[in-house]
Amino acid sequence: MAEKKVSGPQSYFPSIEAKYGKPISFWLKELAKTKDLKHMEQVEFLKTKHQIGHGHANALVAYFRAGSK
Repeated sequence: MAEKKVSGPQSYFPSIEAKYGKPISFWLKELAKTKDLKHMEQVEFLKTKHQIGHGHANALVAYFRAGSK
């Protein structure tokens, strides 16, 4: 049986973990600190505080916000 292909923000998770050396749970905890900010403010937080690229930051924020509703 073929594996289901991961799509959406989660498709970035393996490369985020490999590039930045931290599990996704770490990034979600970091985003929890900024839960009252708007989407792009959270993206900017990850980019400036953790030097995460825009695409990776956007994927993390999109996933975080979808699960926070």
